[in-house]
Amino acid sequence: MKILSGKQISEADKYTIEHDGITSEELMERAGTLVFKQIHQRLQGAPIPIKIFCGIGNNGGDGLVIGRHLIQHGYDVKLYTVAYSDKRSEDFLKNYEKIKDITNDWPGLIKEVDDFPEISVGDFVIDAIFGVGLNRPIESWVAKLVTHINDSGAFTLAVDIPSGLFDDQPPQGSVIQANYTLTFGAPKLVFYLPDTMDYAGEVQVLDIGLNKRFIAGIDSRTYLIGKQEAPALYQPRNKNSHKGDYGNILIAGGSYGKIGSVLLSATAAMHTGSGLCTLYVPKCGYEIIQSSLPEAMVLTDENEQKLSDFPIDFEADTIGFGMGAGTENESITAFEKLLQNQKKPILVDADGLNMLSKKPELLKLLPENSVLTPHPGELKRLIGEWENDFEKLEKARNFSKKFNVILVIKGAYTFILQNEELFINTSGNPGMATAGSGDVLSGVITSLMGQNYQPVAASILGVFIHGLSGDLVASAQGYEGVTSGEMARNMGKAFQYLFQKEIKTGGKE
Repeated sequence: MKILSGKQISEADKYTIEHDGITSEELMERAGTLVFKQIHQRLQGAPIPIKIFCGIGNNGGDGLVIGRHLIQHGYDVKLYTVAYSDKRSEDFLKNYEKIKDITNDWPGLIKEVDDFPEISVGDFVIDAIFGVGLNRPIESWVAKLVTHINDSGAFTLAVDIPSGLFDDQPPQGSVIQANYTLTFGAPKLVFYLPDTMDYAGEVQVLDIGLNKRFIAGIDSRTYLIGKQEAPALYQPRNKNSHKGDYGNILIAGGSYGKIGSVLLSATAAMHTGSGLCTLYVPKCGYEIIQSSLPEAMVLTDENEQKLSDFPIDFEADTIGFGMGAGTENESITAFEKLLQNQKKPILVDADGLNMLSKKPELLKLLPENSVLTPHPGELKRLIGEWENDFEKLEKARNFSKKFNVILVIKGAYTFILQNEELFINTSGNPGMATAGSGDVLSGVITSLMGQNYQPVAASILGVFIHGLSGDLVASAQGYEGVTSGEMARNMGKAFQYLFQKEIKTGGKE
């Protein structure tokens, strides 16, 4: 699914109105009705006090449509007009009149602090004050109203986007803290950035019938990857095949006390479908690997406790390097030897990334389309500090272009970035914030690369399957019961669920 800017959605609105035989008022009615249906489906007529705060533009008009339908279905609704200006949009005014027609009264008028209504913890608040057209920070008494709503503790639903949140830049003032956001037409980037995602809460995209041909033609290079998109990347297996058809991969890393990291990677790789998997580890890891993962083969370094060399004569379809390797000088030398002799794309994770940070000249030796999988700290060491997520993405894009690599930026929403294209993953859950989760991901992506998936496809599908496996474990054991070993062993089930049904995390299916 494409992620679009507010400007692009506005252009799609305009095109739909001009070419699909619908008025702007009818489009507003459609959007507001869809929001009402979502609320009604959940509340089922419950006697919960609903307070709707409507701005005086089209977002406020959406709020009036929602309020009208709720009132007509018997809900306890109080509507408020947030009069931050004397100007009103035409469609807002039309729906303002419709409210008077069914209630014989106008919505409450808020023009200053003294007009603020009381909001209780048990209230249901609907934020329809500003939409994506906001171009400056919320100020004066309106900012105090936002604080008043946030401090109330009421459940808050944002219509399209939480008021005060920009779709294309960091927030600069007061922002509604929504529990849930119902957005129109397409998701917005800020819903998935670490600095701003918490403002939106849980997000649902509503299809309001914007012209699909126009949407398809919009030049967006940012995509949301979910259950609908991921299966298209899967490569079915031929019946007439053998283990050599599914990749001969090498996973290299580990050091004394950290052999578990490469073991997790290899376990995940085997459960992702690798035909052959060999581990290159210090001697101290030999018995651990052989006894724990009999499906894998083991090569050992001459050093007992760390990597000090690299077997350049070993032929592999791809290599995953760095998990648990440490950053001793001998290990960096071994990594450099690998890079000097490797032409195919590889995956670099964990201490491999730290080696690149300690010795940046190694970046120039990375094979084209190699995959780097940093968490935020490792990313900072690679690209430098950033002030906000927009600057982070710009720096990451420049890094990807300069070294011709794919970045898998791990987080609550993991980002896969190649040059200008950005893919945002939606699978996974908070239970995956556990030791070894990144090692498992590295094994999954390495496995797919070895199975002849293009590196960017391997990264996108690998991240989604990794998250889906975590969702499977959480569905059976709750967030607290998720372990990396369980995730590694559930990759096969994740592939099954990719084509079968949804997972509810943290509880029963």
